[in-house]
Order: sequence, then C-alpha cells, then structure tokens
Amino acid sequence: MIKNLPYLLENKYEPILDSIETEKAIKLIKDNFENELGKKLDLIRLSAPIFTLSNTGINDDLNGVEESVKFKISYLNENVEIVQSLAKRKRLALARYNFPLHKGIYTDMNAIRKDESLLDNIHSVYVDQWDWEKVISKEDRTLTYLKRTVKQIYSVIKKINNQVIKKYPSLTNYFPENIHFITSKKLLELYPTLNPREREKEFAKTHGAIFVIGVGSKLRDGKPHDLRAPDYDDWSLNGDILLYYPPLNDVVELSSMGIRVDKKALINQLKLTNTYEERKDLFFHKSLLEDKLPLSIGGGIGQSRMCLVMLNKFHIGEVQASIWGKEDSKVLLEHKVKLL
Repeated sequence: MIKNLPYLLENKYEPILDSIETEKAIKLIKDNFENELGKKLDLIRLSAPIFTLSNTGINDDLNGVEESVKFKISYLNENVEIVQSLAKRKRLALARYNFPLHKGIYTDMNAIRKDESLLDNIHSVYVDQWDWEKVISKEDRTLTYLKRTVKQIYSVIKKINNQVIKKYPSLTNYFPENIHFITSKKLLELYPTLNPREREKEFAKTHGAIFVIGVGSKLRDGKPHDLRAPDYDDWSLNGDILLYYPPLNDVVELSSMGIRVDKKALINQLKLTNTYEERKDLFFHKSLLEDKLPLSIGGGIGQSRMCLVMLNKFHIGEVQASIWGKEDSKVLLEHKVKLL
C-alpha cells in the first residue's frame, strides 16, 4: 500500500539524491550515528545474532501477537527463530559480560517481521535498527532519567542530521531544535475523538519531534495507546520518539525505548496480559524473577527510517533493500520513486 499517494501525484516527487549518492549518504548516516550514539550513552558494539533458540522467551514478541520465522537446524536438531528485535537478548548480554553501572552495548540488528500488518512508505518486512541497552540503578528507574536519555539520543540524531545537511545542502532539515514530551494519557485528553495515530500526528504537527510516554497500559477509554509486549519495557516508563514528516504529512516513529521491567513490573504486566503462567518458567523470565539480570534501559532506533527522513525520501524502499508488492513497485517507479 502506497501511503499518501495523492501527495506523490500532486507534488510530482523528485528525489534530491540519485541512487549512488543515496547509497553514499546511507553509509555516512549509519557509520556516524552508531559511533556518536556509543560515545553519548557510553556503549560498546556487540555482534548481533540473526536467530535464537525457540522456547526460551528470548526473542522479542513486539506487540505480543507477531509470530517469528522459525526453522530447524538439522545438524543440531534444534528449533530456532529469526529475531524480531533484541530487547531481551541485550539484557542477557549485560549480565553475561558483567557490564558496570551506566555502561552498555549497542548492536547493528537485522530482523524479519513476516507478520508486519502493513507494507507502506515506512513499514517493511525487513527491519534494520540500532538496538542498545545499558545498566542502570534502582534510583534511575524514573521519568527524569528516561527523559534525560531521550534528550541524549535526540542530540545525536540532530548532530548526524546536521552533518548530512552540510554535505548535501539541497536537503531539507525536518528536525526541530528540541524534542517535546507528552504522556499517552494527556494525548487522549487533548484529542478524545481521535485514534492514537491521529493524536500523535496532531501534536507532532505543532512540535515537530515528540516523545510519547506510557505505551502498553490501558488508558481511560479502555485501550492502550499502542500494544507493547509485557516482558521488556515497563509500561509506565517507556515511549516512542516520533517526528512529523511533511513529505508524507504523517508522523514517523524513529525509536521505541524505555526503562525495562524489574521483577515487580514483569509479574504485574504478565498477569495483566494473562501470560504469567506460560512465561514465568522460560529462561529469560526465570532469570529476571531470580534477580540474575541487571536493571536496564534500552531500545531500538530505526536505521532505514532515519535515512528516509534525513535524505528526504518518499518511501522506505528507497533506502533499504526489501520486498514490495508488484503493483506498488510499478506505480512508484512511474513516479520516480526508485526502490533499492
């Protein structure tokens, strides 16, 4: 589905960078961003797995309903699954390598999400992101610490975007100077007749870049702002970095992140989703319940989406190689949108 196709037709999209310059710019963004993120948050790079053992609770359930791609390794007679993200794997790595307080890791993560409900300008079956995680203390499990970390990440985004604009001055800078914070509860109060995506868009139109706090718990209308798996983020201490992107007249989620569940939050959220009994004895969950994992904060930052907005593209397929519908690909090509 080509989102906002009327915009494309009305404005006669002209890519600013050709295919070769786009590839060069993608490398600039990816190389520089991960280096700056590592310095800002005191992280080191670790290698990321493509797959993990099944039935361990390590793979990310995302919204709690998506099914991962599974296969058997014949030689080992083991069932494995392609990662969907590394939210829990990273926390295990912090424990395994015994990272000290306020230090952590980032990975260059590639994943497959076969159950992606919509393939459009910003959604793909192929996911590439920087997954990161760092050790925190009990005292750090606050909104103040969460907001400080969001500001640090946003400062890195701004720095890299400025580098891109300097090299390619014909590009437009869509990132405002500061990021604004709002809770999902307050968004509902402001826009009670709108759905969550529409609320985000209306608020982001005014402020440019926003961080919506509190994703997963039910709001006063009986629905969560968005679905979120119950076993990695603490739903009261998490959120999304969103940017209003005029070329699509829409918001683009650049990052999902949060302070991770402690034992109390894990038990509470598993019980709220009626999954406590089926998950409490899985390797990851049992390790956390037995206090074998450090407290942490972490998240994922979309590589292709970052490139999309920094390079003023119309479709995420212009900055990543994935698979799209034949009819969509044909229409896009007719309107100068060249998919990689």
